[in-house]
Amino acid sequence: MDLSDLYSEKILDLAANAVQPARLTAPDASARKVSRVCGSVIEVDLAVRNGIIVAYGHEISACALGQTSAAVVAREIVGTSVDEVRALRAQMHAMLKENGAPPTGKWSDLKYLEPVREYRPRHTSTLLVFDAMVEALDKIQAVESVRAAG
Repeated sequence: MDLSDLYSEKILDLAANAVQPARLTAPDASARKVSRVCGSVIEVDLAVRNGIIVAYGHEISACALGQTSAAVVAREIVGTSVDEVRALRAQMHAMLKENGAPPTGKWSDLKYLEPVREYRPRHTSTLLVFDAMVEALDKIQAVESVRAAG
């Protein structure tokens, strides 16, 4: 498979027709991730209430693979539990790095990214949105821990 084979019609369709959520004006946390290999960048904003993502925004400058991951996330993330987001990140890492199964259910479009596992330099850009969300969730959890201790 050539690198150009990664950019299937479905990947290009998901990336091209993605909803571009605006950045949040008052997020609970934000995180920025950059792929040093290709220069892809994403900044995500999250708002969480009672362990559920209630608002999401992002700004992205990435290849079609990173755009596809972010497109699926933007479409499905609101209403998702924090635990599910963390599990999704682990599953995406496992899919690309350990030959794990792709996500299912509302996340099933992420299966189109499965061929990326053969191209390690593209792993980071594909995973940017998941890593950024978990970093933002970690920030929220840290603030909540401080409040609980205070």
